[in-house]
Amino acid sequence: MAQLRAAIVGAGFMGGAHTEALRRNGIEISGILGLDLAESQSAVKRLGLPRAYTSFDEVCQDAGVDVIHLCTPNYLHRDQARGALLAGKHVLCEKPLAMDAAEGAELVKLARERRVVGAVNYNLRYYPLCQEARARVQAGEIGEVRILHGAYCQDWLFLPTDWNWRLQPELGGALRVVADVGTHWMDMVTWISGLKIQAVMADFATFIPVRQRPLQEVETFASKLSQAASSESVEIHTEDYAAILFQLENGARGSVALSQISAGRKNHFWWEINGSKSSLKWEQERPNELWLGYRERENGLVLKDPSLMHASTRRYAGYPGGHAEGYPDTHTQSFRELYGYIAAGDFDAPRPFPTFEDGWRELVLCEAVQRSAVERRWVEIDIG
Repeated sequence: MAQLRAAIVGAGFMGGAHTEALRRNGIEISGILGLDLAESQSAVKRLGLPRAYTSFDEVCQDAGVDVIHLCTPNYLHRDQARGALLAGKHVLCEKPLAMDAAEGAELVKLARERRVVGAVNYNLRYYPLCQEARARVQAGEIGEVRILHGAYCQDWLFLPTDWNWRLQPELGGALRVVADVGTHWMDMVTWISGLKIQAVMADFATFIPVRQRPLQEVETFASKLSQAASSESVEIHTEDYAAILFQLENGARGSVALSQISAGRKNHFWWEINGSKSSLKWEQERPNELWLGYRERENGLVLKDPSLMHASTRRYAGYPGGHAEGYPDTHTQSFRELYGYIAAGDFDAPRPFPTFEDGWRELVLCEAVQRSAVERRWVEIDIG
């Protein structure tokens, strides 16, 4: 994979995460583009990168770049992905793929026409025991899937003084907690179960209707460490909390609670799947444990150990048993799969990573969830 080269667009939290994972895979990084030249140059020094790009066009015109990583705010994704595809570059985009389903469909179509690879970074699939859970479900070990439930709760927007660009619909989109963390949950449970969501019923709440926006830029999560010296009051029109009921293929049912204002919950993402034979449960803050639930015998706990995992999932565990793996490792495994696919050169082969099509489906789901919350009714989904 060393012959492929990447460029990173976006110099914030995710730009750094992508840099680390690319280096662990031996991928050369040509440079990085920030919001402006000053941020680009600062990121070059901080991350030890060779080049500070001055514009997105410069990134696209760099003949030495094969893959462009988009780690920018949501409102930029569609135009930047489109520009990269037209330049013949492969694209890895942070979620959401675009601001709405129509934009997402456009990108899916363009990537197919240009014969380039489009991926969306649903990296949480790449926790080793989530890969193991999928293998067990697909092998029929838990029987027919009946119930999927869980939550994704955080507290980084708990205070009225907490601020981030995701609070602004013109930058982050009409949905916040659903688009930011709810999409990870929906992607995970549908991917593990192999079932599509067919209908949703949603309820939203905004408990902090007015927030204090700092008059200087705040990086994601940084507001938890320090408060701005000056700010202005801003009305909030996106959800702090969401609860969603699901109806899935085969008659399965599901539910999830989502929040960014749950004190003490830093990144509490968990799912449980109940089948006709047994159950599985996993929590992101305890990522190296997979709970097994039974009726007729004692429950079990699988600890991450590649020697005890399904043969098809062992490659997703980078270290032996007893060596913990976490969030940064998911990016490493995700990028390894993507770059390995690109290096193989057969773009008609099945794509084992989250694709633009997956990103588009999540946008369709988000629009249905929003419609349900506004109209206070079940909304059916026909994704195909």
